[in-house]
Amino acid sequence: MSAAPAVTLRLDLRDAASQTLRVEQSWMPRHARAQWQLPIWTPGSYTVRDPVQHLHSLCLRQGDHVLTPQRCSPSRWTATVEPGSPLHLTYQLEARQLTVRTCYLDPDFASLCLSAVAMLVEGERWSEHRLELQLPAEWQAHVPLPLESGRYCAEHFDALVDSPVHAGDVSAQTFEVEGCRHELVLIGAPPQGWPTTLLADIEAVCTATCRLMAEPPAARDRYQLVIQMLEQGYGGLEHDHGAVLQFSWSALASESGYHELLQLVGHEYLHQWNVRRLRPKEYVPYDHGAAVLSDGLWFAEGVTSYYDLALPLLAGRSDRDQLLKDLGRDLSRVLLSPGLQVQSLADSSREAWVRLYKRTPAAADSQISYYLLGAALAFCLDVQLRQAEASLAQVLRDLWRRFGRSGRGYGRADIQAQIARVSPQLAASLPGWLEDRGTLPIEACVRAIGLRLEPVRSDQDDTGLQLRQDREMVVVERVRRQSPGHGAGLVPGDELVAVRGRRLRTLEQWPQLLRGDDAVPIVLARRGVLATATLIKAEPTLDHWHLRCDPEASPSACALRDAWFQII
Repeated sequence: MSAAPAVTLRLDLRDAASQTLRVEQSWMPRHARAQWQLPIWTPGSYTVRDPVQHLHSLCLRQGDHVLTPQRCSPSRWTATVEPGSPLHLTYQLEARQLTVRTCYLDPDFASLCLSAVAMLVEGERWSEHRLELQLPAEWQAHVPLPLESGRYCAEHFDALVDSPVHAGDVSAQTFEVEGCRHELVLIGAPPQGWPTTLLADIEAVCTATCRLMAEPPAARDRYQLVIQMLEQGYGGLEHDHGAVLQFSWSALASESGYHELLQLVGHEYLHQWNVRRLRPKEYVPYDHGAAVLSDGLWFAEGVTSYYDLALPLLAGRSDRDQLLKDLGRDLSRVLLSPGLQVQSLADSSREAWVRLYKRTPAAADSQISYYLLGAALAFCLDVQLRQAEASLAQVLRDLWRRFGRSGRGYGRADIQAQIARVSPQLAASLPGWLEDRGTLPIEACVRAIGLRLEPVRSDQDDTGLQLRQDREMVVVERVRRQSPGHGAGLVPGDELVAVRGRRLRTLEQWPQLLRGDDAVPIVLARRGVLATATLIKAEPTLDHWHLRCDPEASPSACALRDAWFQII
C-alpha cells in the first residue's frame, strides 16, 4: 500500500428501506485548495450516466467548521481548506436503480457500483483508499477487496471504484481455478431452484477460459462472481477481480437460457484479460470525468463476444451444433442489419457514447453494435489466420503478453503489427474492414472452413413492421426503411386500432388479420387522432441464415473446420 495519507470511504446502509446511502469520505488535504469529483461514467459501460443526479445533502467539515464548497461543474467541487487537518465530506445518494453499473438498496440486499458513489479527490487518485461499511443486522458484505481490521483496502481510487459492493442475507460458495480462489455470490433465487450443476459448470467455463489464454486467471489471488437472479434482466459488468451478472429466472428455466448464462459467465470472465488489463490505449488510465473516444472497442467487446459463443464448448458443456447455431444467429443479424451499410465498425466504437446505450426507434436502420459486428470481424480474422497456420487466440495471447501483463495500452497499429507477423496481407485488410461499410468477407470465410449459410425465409408476408403489445393496444415499434410499412406511411408510436375492419387488440391477432388480399386497410391512432392507411403486403423475405457443415466441403476445408472447432 502507498505511504501517502489514505482516503476513507464510509457507507451507511442501515436505513435500507429509505433506499438512500449515507456517505462520508475523509482525507487529509495537502494544499489550501481541495477539489473532488464524482465520476460521470463506469468503465466497461461507455456512456455518460451522471450519477451525480442522485446526490444531495452534500456537506464539508473540517474540525468544528462547516465549509462552503463551490461547484465548478455538475460533478466537481472545490473548497478553501486548512492543509494538514482532516476533511470530512458527507452526502447522500439515492440507490434505486438495479443495474450492474448503478446503485440499489432495499431491505433485502444492496448492490453498489462504487464509481457511482466515491469521490475522486484531486492529488489522491493513486493513494491508498479504505472502505468501511455499516450494515443492517444479519447482513453480510461481499467485496472483492482484501479485508484488514474491519476495513476493505484498495491500492488506489481506481481499485476502489472497480470493486462492487454486495450485502444482505445472500448465499456464497467458493471454488478454485488454477490456484486462484473464486467466490460465487448468488442473489435471489429462481422459483425452480438453482441448477444442481451450476457451480461445476461455472468452474468448467472459467477453466476453459484459462485454457484459451494459456495461463492462470489474470486476477491471480481472488475473483468474485456475483449473479443477480431477477424477474427480468440481462447483462454483466467486468471488474479486475470479479464480475456482476444479471439474469432472469424465466430464461434460466430453459436449456437454451442456461446455456446463455454460461456464455455470459465466459464473456465477463474473459474480460479480466481482454478489457480490464489489455485495454485500448485511450483508457490507460481511465478518465473518470470525460467521455473518451476509442475506435478499439470492437476488439475489446467484439473479440470477447466471439469467444463467449465457444467457451461452453471448450468447457465440455455444449457441442458443435450449438456453436454453429449461435454463430449462425449472430452472423445472420449482421448480414441482415440495415445499419451495416450506414455505420462502420470503427465508427460504432467511436460513437458508443452517444449511440449504443442510447438507442432510438431508428437505431436498427442507422447503426450496428460493435459487439455484434466486432464478433463477425473476429470470426473472419480467426478463419484467415488459421489459413496462415495461426489463430486469433494466438494473436490475443501475444497481445496480452506484450501489453496486458504490463498494463500498457494498445492501438490499432499494435493489432495490425501482431497480425502482420503471421499474414501481412491480412493485416493490410484490417483498416478497410474497420473503416468501410459492409466489407467483411463473412460468406467467404464460412466456406473456407467447410461451412455454409442456408437461407431461411419467413413464414409470413412481409410488412416491414415490428410491433409491441402495450396493454390492450398494438403499437408500432419499428418500421424498416423501404418496406411495405414505410410505403404505407406508418411510423413508430402509431397504434394500430383496426385491420380489415376488425379491432386489433393483441399481437396474436395481427397475422390472422393480415391474411387475404395484399392491400390491407388499417385504422391507426397517431397523437390521439384517428387516420387510415393502406399497407401493401410483400412476399416473405429472408428471415435468417442457418449455419451448418457443408457436406461437399473439400478435405482441406474440413481439416480447417476441425481445427477451428478446437477453439484454442
